Amino acid sequence: MGQRVHIFIAEPSPIIRSGLISILKEIPNIDIAEISDMSTLLTKIQRYTPDILIVNPSYIGLLSLNQMRSKIGGDVKIIALQYSILDEIILNQYDEIISIYSSVDTIKDKLIGVIPKSSGEIVKQELSSREKEIVVCIVKGLTNKQIADQLCLSTHTVMTHRRNITNKLEIHSSSGLTIYAIVNKLVELDKIKTSI
Repeated sequence: MGQRVHIFIAEPSPIIRSGLISILKEIPNIDIAEISDMSTLLTKIQRYTPDILIVNPSYIGLLSLNQMRSKIGGDVKIIALQYSILDEIILNQYDEIISIYSSVDTIKDKLIGVIPKSSGEIVKQELSSREKEIVVCIVKGLTNKQIADQLCLSTHTVMTHRRNITNKLEIHSSSGLTIYAIVNKLVELDKIKTSI
């Protein structure tokens, strides 16, 4: 992510809004704006045009979502912030769905997945030697704590490296990292078989 991404969180609950903001602040190059008064949602979106809108579908109907898309135009991604079970027809209208029960990593992964890529950006960047070591440990099936212990790092540092790896490679699963590690000769196939 080279340029800044503008995210609007349209959520009347201050507790849920601030919890989501604390998670999103860990993602680099984003600006976050809050909308607590849902009656001003459409006006603010038209005026400031975010890249991503996170909104609870319960506060807007399907008709309002379609109206928003037509009035905003552009490439604004709309993410549903789901509290409860909703009709799949409604949820299919959104670019992504985040549950209030989703893990922090799941929320970050889903958000990073919808962040627009700039045309001049190099999608896959080179990993540092430490990041390559962490990829090898992930492929071997080690937990964050085990990786931290093996490499003499804090668990928080390991999680930061994992986030950076995900951002650089745009690979969001262990199986994807395994393929990456084999193709780039970070691990040998026979060593993966014995570790699994």
